[in-house]
Amino acid sequence: PGPIWTPLIPATMPEKKEEGFGSDTPLGRAGHPIEVAAAFVFLASDEASYVSGTVLGVTGGRPVF
Repeated sequence: PGPIWTPLIPATMPEKKEEGFGSDTPLGRAGHPIEVAAAFVFLASDEASYVSGTVLGVTGGRPVF
């Protein structure tokens, strides 16, 4: 996934860098765990039973490749 805001972010980077975390994505912000969780739940569900060999980009609009 793209930049995801978790409790570890403030503990692992300088405050100045933390302020801009995720701002370089087209959506202009970091994602939240619940936004990634929805993609994981979909991929683990019966609704995704025919999904194969694809990239599901949960990236805030950043290109996957």
